[in-house]
This record gives sequence, structure tokens and C-alpha cells, in this order.
Amino acid sequence: MEQKSRGRFIVFEGIDGAGKTTQIELLEKRLKEQGRRVFRTAEPTESVTGGMLRDALAGISKRTACEMAALFTLDRIFHNVNPVHGIEKMLADGIDVICDRYYYSTLAYQGSEIRGDWAFDMNLNCPEIRRPDVCLFLDLTPEQSMERISKGRVTQEIYETHEKLEQVRRKFYSVFERLDEEEHIVIVDASKSIDEIAEEIYLIVNTLGIR
Repeated sequence: MEQKSRGRFIVFEGIDGAGKTTQIELLEKRLKEQGRRVFRTAEPTESVTGGMLRDALAGISKRTACEMAALFTLDRIFHNVNPVHGIEKMLADGIDVICDRYYYSTLAYQGSEIRGDWAFDMNLNCPEIRRPDVCLFLDLTPEQSMERISKGRVTQEIYETHEKLEQVRRKFYSVFERLDEEEHIVIVDASKSIDEIAEEIYLIVNTLGIR
């Protein structure tokens, strides 16, 4: 009996306005044209915890950085182990999973406000939080990000200020430097044209081994 090949776990990251949604849609389309099965997902999830996080991000409810990091981690565990449409289930079924944000965002956004390494340890050492096959970081300057946000949004989330975006971008790079020898992280210049970025991402994903 032929063994089913495992899906690939692809994560997109970036500060707000980097164009993740557009690039995820384009990658999904090209992978499906290849004959691959693809599952698109995002964090926060649609769980109860995810709803609490969206309310906090929108400024509807106030939560500390530690609360946010803990809630994101709880939501992420659910995201992995959900028996119906969790990450582990999809990968085991041979489906490529494309995720919009993952633990890198927790370590960059909330991690920039928390002292110590507990958020880092909580995510990286949890046996029920899978590490991706690749993390694609769409990189923009805070100036470019704010310009795009101002054109495309009526309201802004709590992290969408120039000062916060600059702080978070620095933290992303700090996280990537720390994980450099453990994970496959690729920084993509998100100021290029949509088609150029899409082609670069497609080529990167096609270098991933199919297990």
C-alpha cells in the first residue's frame, strides 16, 4: 500500500500592510494548478479564544501583553490539534497548509512588550505546536506599511502606529536571528511588484521537500 505524502506547512508573516492576503491567494491558486490540495487558515482562529483576541486587537476589550500572548498560544494549540480541520490533521491527509500569521507574530508583537523569554519558551517548547516547513516574511518599512494601511483601512488595530510597527519589525528580525539555525525563514522584499513577489514565493515553496 502506497504511503500518503505529508502536506507542507507554509507560514506567512509581516507587519501590517505587507500584502500577505494577496500573496496567500496567489500561492494557493498556483499550488492548486499543480494538482496540490491546499488549506488556507489564519491566526487568530475562529474559535472562542480567537474571538476574544480579535476583540482585543480591535480595541473593544483591553488585555495586557501577557494575556494576549497566553491567549494566542492557547488558540495556536487548538489550531494544531483540532481533529476536524486542525493543522496536524490537514498535513497528515497530504494537504498543504498555508497559514496567515503564527507564533512569530506572538513573539514579535506581544514579545516586544514582555520581559523575559516565557512567551518564546511557551510556543517553541510546546509539543502540540508544530514548527513550519517555511516561514515567509514579507518585509516592509513602517513608512510603507502606514501608507498602505491609510489607503486600505477605515479603522486601525491597536498595533497600527508607526512607533509600534517599527518596534515590532525590529523584534521580528531579533526572533529570526535567534531561530536562524533551527528553522527555514525567508525574508521577501514586499516593496516589489505583486507578480515579482508571487514568483519568488512560488519558487521558494517548490524547493520544499514533499515527505
